Amino acid sequence: MNSKETSISQTSQRLSTLTAWAFMTPALILFSFFILWPMGNLVYLSFTSGSFTREGVRWIGLQNYVRLIHDSDFGQVVSNTIYFTIATVIPSVILPLGLAILLNQNLVLQKLKLQGLFRTAFFIPSITSLVATGLGFRWLFQTNGPVNAFIENTGVAAVPWLSSTVWAMPILILFSIWKQLGFNLVVFLAGLQIIPATLYEAAEIDGANVWDQFWFITLPSLRPTLIFAIITTSIFTLRSFEQVYVITGGGPLNSTNLLVYYIYNQAFGQFDFGYAAAAATSLLLVAFALVYCQLRFGNLTEQPDERV
Repeated sequence: MNSKETSISQTSQRLSTLTAWAFMTPALILFSFFILWPMGNLVYLSFTSGSFTREGVRWIGLQNYVRLIHDSDFGQVVSNTIYFTIATVIPSVILPLGLAILLNQNLVLQKLKLQGLFRTAFFIPSITSLVATGLGFRWLFQTNGPVNAFIENTGVAAVPWLSSTVWAMPILILFSIWKQLGFNLVVFLAGLQIIPATLYEAAEIDGANVWDQFWFITLPSLRPTLIFAIITTSIFTLRSFEQVYVITGGGPLNSTNLLVYYIYNQAFGQFDFGYAAAAATSLLLVAFALVYCQLRFGNLTEQPDERV
């Protein structure tokens, strides 16, 4: 390649780079303005008094984080959030996976062309308003609601679902699983449909049963999809606010107070914005860790086991 061709190639590369930056600049400006700047301001605010009173914002260093460590209420909120997240994420992944396999392999539904109907029915809760459906759940499980009416008709005493420290959290978990089920179902269906049918045909010829096919073909092939579903469900669950606000209000006795609702109360109930910002920054770090796990492990693929 002579010098003239080299110069033309370099000019073309610079032009392509400039064109790419020209297209990216508007998006980067919006991203910086609506994402990066608020995040930076949040972190800065967590190191201040942040009360916005007449005294103004004062730099107090790590005092808000030290206060978080010693705050018993915050410890209970973290414990509630961990319990809520684990109890929600596990069923929200296992149940949609099982339903997706049934819908994907059900020959009766395929012949009757009812797969689309079932997918739509399962997905509707994911696109309905959290507030509207939350009010519906609160009505169902209130003391004089339909659930207790049904229980009383069977001869069993009514259960104080939403005023009990034992039952209030399971109601929130049930609601969150119901809301998340449809989204993960669609995700798993998409993952199942890209698995080559020839793998299952070869496994059947080799004498593999249904369990062997699931364990050695379906699960390894769905590994990126599983990681994506687990990470996104965890993030959605950690930022749960509407269901707590609408159904329980964090009660009874703080038993359903989750982290985002606690941050909301500290910021807009107590007007302690610096302390709320410290709690929100802690949540942000957890979200970053989950996103890193998604980027680090979500693209890893594993070939189905040849022993099938």
